[in-house]
Amino acid sequence: MTQSPQPTEIKLHRQSRMLELSFDNGAKFAFSCEFLRIFSPSAEVQGHGPGQEILLVDKDAVNVTNIEPIGNYAIKLYFDDGHNTGLYSWKYLYKLGKEQAHLWKKYLDRLQQVGYVRKDLKTKD
Repeated sequence: MTQSPQPTEIKLHRQSRMLELSFDNGAKFAFSCEFLRIFSPSAEVQGHGPGQEILLVDKDAVNVTNIEPIGNYAIKLYFDDGHNTGLYSWKYLYKLGKEQAHLWKKYLDRLQQVGYVRKDLKTKD
């Protein structure tokens, strides 16, 4: 069995609302707190099966207030909107990093389909 890459460094940049992760295989990912919130592995966001995912909106300015280690396999993120029920395993975070561009585009497409415009886009008008 192949072991998932393990994180070697986790840095939260509260002002820019970014979380950086480095893995032992050399991979590095930078996630916005918004991205991590909308792709929370919690049942609240993912539902209880395929196709039950919830489209979250108005999370543009969400931030992480605390990171709690969970054993040696995951972290729990506390968001300033009160969400804290997702456990982000190393495997899940690595997957998010590898698929980040695709997932983000898919999310933006879904927002467009429902007519939601993100706040940072609204300020450019």
